[in-house]
Amino acid sequence: MSSSPVLAAAAALVAGAFGGVWPDTHEARLEAWAQLQAFNAELLSHDSATQTLQHWCDTHGSAPGLKITARRISLDKPAGAAERADLGVGADEPLRYRRVELACGERVLSRADNWYRPSRLTPEMNRLLETTDTPFGVVVKGLGYRRRTLSSEVLFRPLPADWDTLPRPQETPGATFVIPPEILRHRAVLSTPDGQAFSLVQETYTDQVLFRLAR
Repeated sequence: MSSSPVLAAAAALVAGAFGGVWPDTHEARLEAWAQLQAFNAELLSHDSATQTLQHWCDTHGSAPGLKITARRISLDKPAGAAERADLGVGADEPLRYRRVELACGERVLSRADNWYRPSRLTPEMNRLLETTDTPFGVVVKGLGYRRRTLSSEVLFRPLPADWDTLPRPQETPGATFVIPPEILRHRAVLSTPDGQAFSLVQETYTDQVLFRLAR
């Protein structure tokens, strides 16, 4: 999978500081915005969010060979009318729900809600989803699925919408700004190549995907 120019150029310069408190300078805010936009573009241009996160982990993980894991959270969230409409299923079709934290080592990169149609998966796929921490995208990879993004919501803007038309703000030495815990949210439907929807995912990405570069 190809990486974005921003992520690739930054790979060798990571200072080991992710999310959290950043210096409140125009340069730092522009850097955070560029990373967020590049990361969002990577997600939007690939069918597998897990693959995008694995690439991030390969580039920025603390040790070689780290794999994205799905830490299952014990929670039941029945599908409502909106979820069933997005999946194109009636009120009587059984759906299962899975909530996970997708992590690279100890770093949680996203939290995902997933409503899926077990009847569209193989028995082995259903077993893995119910009994293991394997990411959903890895489990269903054999379906050759396609991803259709329903919405992409930026939850954090380090710069105002019209920042490029405004005078550069005066900076206060020593000032900082805080990256909030949630920075981006995607809602998407996964379908088989013949157009059969089998999963609705809502993914909330955390501040841990943003990193300060070494200076």
